[in-house]
Amino acid sequence: MAKFGGFGGGNMQQQLMKQAQKMQEDMQKAQEELEETEITAEAGGGLVEVVITGKKKLVSIKIKPEVVDKDDVEMLEDLIIAAINDAYKTADEEAERVMGPLAGGLGGLF
Repeated sequence: MAKFGGFGGGNMQQQLMKQAQKMQEDMQKAQEELEETEITAEAGGGLVEVVITGKKKLVSIKIKPEVVDKDDVEMLEDLIIAAINDAYKTADEEAERVMGPLAGGLGGLF
């Protein structure tokens, strides 16, 4: 009588466990790579520059003195927001590049 369900035997289960462990190691390496990656973005032709990690942790903000105008703080705020959003967009693209191939491998487990 045929059996249905399960993993199809101990060998198959062992193979799946090894594959899952390798994927976990690869995922950890990818996470570390993103943590170490620094992304620089600017706004206003370089008047505001931000640096973030690939995990979207803000590292630094540089503001050129000529953009500081006490009568137009709103413009400076807008430049900072634009630079940070640009950096986040680049970080998302980098995360997709690094993590994307790993996400595709999840389908092989199920």
